[in-house]
Amino acid sequence: MKKMLLRGLALVATAGAMFAQNLTGTWQGTLAPPQAAKPLRLVVKITRADDEKLKGQLFSIDQGGQALNTTTMTLQGSTLKMIIAGIGMNFEGKVNAEADTITGAWAQGPPGAPTLPLVLNKATAGNEWVIPEPVAPPKPMAPDAKPTFDVATIKPSNPATPGQSILVGRGGQNLFTTTNTTLADLIIFAYGLHPRQVTGGPAWMESERFDITAKPDQPGIPSVTQLKDMVQNLLKERFELAFHKDKKELSAYAMTVAKSGVKITKSESTGNLPGFGGRGPGSVGIRNSTMEEFAGFLQSRIVERPVVDQTGLQGRYDFTLTWTPDAAMNPNAPPPPAPAAGVEPPPDLFAAFQQQLGLKLDSAKLPVEVLVIDKVTKPSAN
Repeated sequence: MKKMLLRGLALVATAGAMFAQNLTGTWQGTLAPPQAAKPLRLVVKITRADDEKLKGQLFSIDQGGQALNTTTMTLQGSTLKMIIAGIGMNFEGKVNAEADTITGAWAQGPPGAPTLPLVLNKATAGNEWVIPEPVAPPKPMAPDAKPTFDVATIKPSNPATPGQSILVGRGGQNLFTTTNTTLADLIIFAYGLHPRQVTGGPAWMESERFDITAKPDQPGIPSVTQLKDMVQNLLKERFELAFHKDKKELSAYAMTVAKSGVKITKSESTGNLPGFGGRGPGSVGIRNSTMEEFAGFLQSRIVERPVVDQTGLQGRYDFTLTWTPDAAMNPNAPPPPAPAAGVEPPPDLFAAFQQQLGLKLDSAKLPVEVLVIDKVTKPSAN
């Protein structure tokens, strides 16, 4: 009986391996987002890694054809799961007996976000969709360049304009643009600070909002250091910003690696700037970010204290973080949407850090640099 049982298990394992082998190749299907003018054609290329695990690349060929590498791809029985952390995408589908159709659901966003049906069919030589050549990524600025803004326009924001942004490279150029940013926002961005690390200055620093368009005098996309240097010079020239620095012990968060180990994925992007994309309250997609840059994003947008990176992690990472916001940590943040019926709400930020990222946030009293405003004026005319 024991031999028969072992033989049966071996047959099941062999069948599973053959089933997975049949999935390698090109799959394609259409996704119909409610906000899109027409369905989007998606192509998924499934291959095997050196360790025999499945891996894939996703192409949205109606949106430029840029390859997005899967963070994880697993097959359990006939259920295929695919995750791309950088865009907050999850796909789960059932493979049919012939292994030529995967019927499933696409989700993008926090847990409980609406799913969209997606059927992937295995392509043949006669019906495979052509993937367009991706647009070449913008060239980085020379690392030894010392750029300044050649031209900069600063104007009051339109109160009717929603949202807020700080962007580089909009429209394929290397323009620096902001929408609905206060002077306090710009100082925090330029010097990598938490709001508590900026003291002094007039009340309008946090109330009056500006839109900025500025063009560097050097070609290429600047690095984070080059960009901050340019914005610092802009603040000194156009806002006449003057300050001195001090040290102060503040309540902060120390960001470290949890005992479970890191769960985030190294980025394969060739760019030199990070991307932080909000997906509604309590959900954000992180692309091509160092841990120091992620800590800066956390302290400027998410938490009520400075964040000090003590992970020791090098390089850039892609991941998605989803949590239930706490009003005490960010009183100005909108409330999160109620979870769908039958869906558990996400964990709080501290638990989400450990469960989803393999990192920890611990409260600590730390010596932190403080920027004390000595002088500032409203921006000079363009």
